[in-house]
Amino acid sequence: MQIQRLSLPNHILIPHSLSPLISYSALSSIHHPTKLVLNPSSKAGFCNSLTTVSRSLTCLRKYGDSIRVSCGVVQDNEDAFYMRRCVELARKAIGCTSPNPMVGCVIVQDGKIVGEGFHPKAGQPHAEVFALRDAGDLAENATAYVSLEPCNHYGRTPPCTEAMIKAKVKRVVVGMVDPNPIVDSKGLDRLRDAGIDVTVGIEEQSCKQLNEAFIHQMLTGKPFVTVRYSLSVNGHLLDQLGEGVTESGGYYSQLLQEYDAIILSASLTEKFSIPASHEPGANQPLKIITATNPSSLIQFPPLTEETASKVIVFTDREATLEPETAKKGIETVVLNQITSNAILEYCKRRGLNSVLLDLRGNYADLEMLLREGIEQNLMQKVIVEVLPVWHEGDGGNTLALLNGLQNGLEVKKLQPKISSQSIVLEGYLRYG
Repeated sequence: MQIQRLSLPNHILIPHSLSPLISYSALSSIHHPTKLVLNPSSKAGFCNSLTTVSRSLTCLRKYGDSIRVSCGVVQDNEDAFYMRRCVELARKAIGCTSPNPMVGCVIVQDGKIVGEGFHPKAGQPHAEVFALRDAGDLAENATAYVSLEPCNHYGRTPPCTEAMIKAKVKRVVVGMVDPNPIVDSKGLDRLRDAGIDVTVGIEEQSCKQLNEAFIHQMLTGKPFVTVRYSLSVNGHLLDQLGEGVTESGGYYSQLLQEYDAIILSASLTEKFSIPASHEPGANQPLKIITATNPSSLIQFPPLTEETASKVIVFTDREATLEPETAKKGIETVVLNQITSNAILEYCKRRGLNSVLLDLRGNYADLEMLLREGIEQNLMQKVIVEVLPVWHEGDGGNTLALLNGLQNGLEVKKLQPKISSQSIVLEGYLRYG
């Protein structure tokens, strides 16, 4: 086998269809000049001068928000701006809230953000509580923005609706209704009954994408499943990852932080170390190792006790672990046949919302899982990494693994991005 590495130019590609609006994080309280962005559809000379635009929203100036201007007319949506900030806050808890959703909240008084918060971990106070604490007395008669409908029931924490009512907020803007049957518009009804003005559906798609795994689990009762694999530029399935993608900021390192569990072939773990996210403070996913027809001894690279606690082995034959590995207490499950349904049922019992199936190693360990997952509509998303290499194999290691799957399968909302030297494609599976 001969592999030739191809170099990609260090260019940043920006799709022509992207909006010129840019959302900035709240980095400091220093005043930043407001940016004026010309409408790209305006003809040259149509507006030969810019009119000074006055903004009364101190917060927007503070965070350096961009304004789209067409011949002096400001086109801006304050609610959308603050909701985008809620989503940004919520993402600070990536990988830490499952089985709960990620939620962000912002309290705004007289055009200024006076309180912010996000849900950091299951069992801890919700985003609204932290934001109201941050705002203090300034929450009275303010507007509360929250990416997900506030809860109205007693669980491990009190209802957020009651906290908002007690704080005397005047208006609540909600990104999306909570699909949890325990909530499902009951929080909105409680706020309206208390005389609070409620607006729903602001930046709804962004809020849904933030918690796509949580929403899927609530609607179907099953974990959200993504299949990931690598290709050479000439279409061969590769048993490798691109340079830099496993480092902090690389797409693969981020995936391991975002998903509750990852399914791997036992042959992969025999050759390489157990994959781990290198994002700062990342909560590592459960590693589900599948060993089809294993030899009498399953081998692992050296494991710490912390790493071993996040590993479970599914096998279809009685097998033993190496003595040093066995001492670390790795759980082993023996099934008559390893199936996607069996693994997903296990994940469901563990309270895991999202699972990543990584097609590397011995494909025989994973082929049945992939085939069953597609045929039974168990998989929702696909991620393909295209490496800058030309694979000149003997033809055996091709996409034959993916051939013969259910006809009518489509990939929707396909989006490209660049991670180090690789191109990463992400899309959603739609079953015909």
